[in-house]
Amino acid sequence: MKIWIDGYEANVIQRLGSSQVAFELIRHFEKIDKENDYIILLPAPPLGDLPKERQGWKYKVLKPKRLWTRIALPLALYTATKKPDLIFSPTHYIPRFSPVKRIATIFDLSFLHFPEMFIKKDLWQLKNWTKFSAENADHIITISNFSKQDIISQYKIDKNNITVAYPGFDSEKFKVKSEKLKDRYIIYVGTIQPRKNLIRLMEAVARIEGIKLIIVGKTGWEYEEILDAPKRLGIEDRVKFLGYVATDKLANLLNGATAFVLPSLWEGFGIPVLEAMACGIPVIVSNVSSLPEVVGKAGLLVDPYSVDQIEQAIRLLMTDAKLRQKYSKAGLAQSQNFSWEKMAKQVLKVFEKVGGLHSYKASNAR
Repeated sequence: MKIWIDGYEANVIQRLGSSQVAFELIRHFEKIDKENDYIILLPAPPLGDLPKERQGWKYKVLKPKRLWTRIALPLALYTATKKPDLIFSPTHYIPRFSPVKRIATIFDLSFLHFPEMFIKKDLWQLKNWTKFSAENADHIITISNFSKQDIISQYKIDKNNITVAYPGFDSEKFKVKSEKLKDRYIIYVGTIQPRKNLIRLMEAVARIEGIKLIIVGKTGWEYEEILDAPKRLGIEDRVKFLGYVATDKLANLLNGATAFVLPSLWEGFGIPVLEAMACGIPVIVSNVSSLPEVVGKAGLLVDPYSVDQIEQAIRLLMTDAKLRQKYSKAGLAQSQNFSWEKMAKQVLKVFEKVGGLHSYKASNAR
């Protein structure tokens, strides 16, 4: 059977969040499914780290890039001599028109709960296109039970038309390393934008003498006030913005940290939390949205609106070696419940259900 995949998000150099999920799903589909035929649709030639073409695995470059879901994808679908059985979009945006079944991926609905934290153009697009995808997709993939319930509540979707498939992490790169960096610091990994609650995190850091904060991630929207905060708080010498960091360097940074902190106001999942736990680093996360679901009892949960609670949690982990060891071991165990291969297999089962596809053979999984 034939599966088409929208590879737009996967074909970028700096992958975070949705683009990381898209890339890993594509990589693992190619790895474990040799039974079905795939065409990956791209706006440009595939980057070198995408799987190589083979029998049953091809790439197709479409135009125009600017009108991808409105023209490029529908045109390719309607004019195809041999149409696929389904098209999978590892994003919120399915093709606007389609002669075949569509599967969407909706990560979270933070834009509905915190509209003031989004640029107007992006907010309009997210609200309108996500609603369209939710109401018109033949099935929806989401990344946490929290997001599933939110999608059901907001769009009145039948729960049987939504499948939860947890993301994973690179277990070859993110693991405990014997060599540790000398400097004690806490670390945040993620996009720099208001929803991530970085200003409150820096306010907590400002109250704790001697502690350093490393912030890893590219800038998103409304980031200017966040970048100015260290100067305003008088902690310029204790906060470092590193921008996007490659996987190998990120794993080293996590291994050298005393604690990982993600005080987000809203998360669909939180892949960096898994990466930190896999490196044996104690984690502090918000007690809202999907984060308690991801961390379980393997980390400290705080009210993201309380600078006091964020400060207290950091102080606890900075001063209590036994507590750090406890959460280090618990986090390692918790991280093993997640993998990209598990996620890919769950999504493949949805393909089988929606498209009536051949089952991939378990013996092909490596």
